[in-house]
Amino acid sequence: MQDIAREMNLSETVFVLPSTEADARVRIFTPLVELPFAGHPILGTAYVLGQSSDQDVIRLETARGVVPVTLTRDGSQIVSGRMSQPIPTWREFASAGELLAALGVRYSVLPVEIYDNGARHLYVMLDNADVVAALKPDLSLLAGLPQVGVSCFAGSGSRWKTRMFGPSVGVPEDPATGSAAGPLAVHLARHGKIAYGQEIEISQGVELNRPSTLYALAEGSGETVTAIEVAGAAVITAHGQLTLPD
Repeated sequence: MQDIAREMNLSETVFVLPSTEADARVRIFTPLVELPFAGHPILGTAYVLGQSSDQDVIRLETARGVVPVTLTRDGSQIVSGRMSQPIPTWREFASAGELLAALGVRYSVLPVEIYDNGARHLYVMLDNADVVAALKPDLSLLAGLPQVGVSCFAGSGSRWKTRMFGPSVGVPEDPATGSAAGPLAVHLARHGKIAYGQEIEISQGVELNRPSTLYALAEGSGETVTAIEVAGAAVITAHGQLTLPD
């Protein structure tokens, strides 16, 4: 599976397997590592499985538990999916200075913290969307981080822009990162930038000419998170057949 993911060289490659706990079991690989959980692979897999089913909810077994995806349909066409994500843990990142230097910025508006929901992400808040768009990080330095994505973001209220750099997992920059969207809502709510229960819109991928839009919200209060939802759409762009040697 890892060899195939490296050959495909996409942000993630998903393998769908039988499950006794859900509609299917998924294993998710970047070009370098297997991930216990990731957001867009889950959403995309639910879209694919939903094409041959009339189910409104597709339940997928991951290494971080069963993740349900609720599909919204317009007739026979699936138009969006909304997943309930694992609730992450978080802590302060001890090497924030080195991280900021690798990004080429002087400071983060909010504390630099690392979240883990099966995928691990660092969060760096910058002054505005133009600063995020202009980032030219030292990817060789970021590749030295221990299998973590670096999410740089800016915005206010319900609208946010983000870029995610993950060279340490084989993804120099990701056009859409569902696993980072949920913890971003938590991060913003914990630090008073949004209210718990407020849905945010996240723009990503513009700099790669692969724009995406995600939606996320976190329920809870203070330091207690009770639920996370992330929503978005997917498009099937190709079908193919992979021939493997005996």
